[in-house]
Amino acid sequence: MPESPIQLSVFTKPWPGLSLPELARFVRDLGFDGIELPVRPGFQVAPDNAADGLAEAEAVFDDHGLRIFSVAAETTPAAIRALGRMKRPPLLRVMADVRPGETYTAAEERHLAQFRSLLPLLEETGVCIGVQNHDGPFVANACGIRRLVEEFDRRHIGSVWDIGHCALAGELPEHAADILWPSLKMVNWKNAVHVVEESDGPGEEVRWTRHWCAGREGLANWRRAGETLLTRDFEGIVCLTAEYTRKDDLAGSVARDLELAVSILRPNPAEGRIATRPANAQGRC
Repeated sequence: MPESPIQLSVFTKPWPGLSLPELARFVRDLGFDGIELPVRPGFQVAPDNAADGLAEAEAVFDDHGLRIFSVAAETTPAAIRALGRMKRPPLLRVMADVRPGETYTAAEERHLAQFRSLLPLLEETGVCIGVQNHDGPFVANACGIRRLVEEFDRRHIGSVWDIGHCALAGELPEHAADILWPSLKMVNWKNAVHVVEESDGPGEEVRWTRHWCAGREGLANWRRAGETLLTRDFEGIVCLTAEYTRKDDLAGSVARDLELAVSILRPNPAEGRIATRPANAQGRC
């Protein structure tokens, strides 16, 4: 069976309690090609043991026919060196924050200075940083991400297009793809809508928050984003972030969104597989 040029990944943040073998079996049974692994305190691999932990994780996922496509971790020399020791260094996904009291332009310069300082280490290790847009106190849209990555070789620093956060910012998928195309390494798929929080009473200003929902239900048009990627012959990773405000059927939600993603990105059944979710998958979360 020929391999699809688009690899389907899942962010495993919702399952910190599973051992590495349990996590690998769970992801394989859902039907993904691999994962994004958080390297954070309380997860399967912690920052203070990243080198040994990532080597073990890579071996476990290899044994299950899966890849660690990306890692969510801090942009530190130690993290980059740990990734560089892996057989196939994954993308290091980061977001560009704007700190309290910091202007947006000052945050840009801070991130650019950090990226420039890391270039020799990225060249040495073969690691690539992927910078993702995120609404709120971050660089929030495709234009902002392009500004941070366009001066760099995409082997070292590229972009991660998050279609959910772009939709919250009102950015059309074909525009975002065009803006980020020269640097695009990975696409995050999730979806959300704005909902009104409880107000403080009559006459008070309305406050809004995000509700993370199923792929079919939110502001981001998954089909339109997928058609944009296919039209442009995208070869890379699409990562379902498994982010939902409702947690009552997490495995079921991920399985249904994977089925939707496959129907959009792999319309020819010969291009790839999707497993049938086992009956006990929800309980294994």
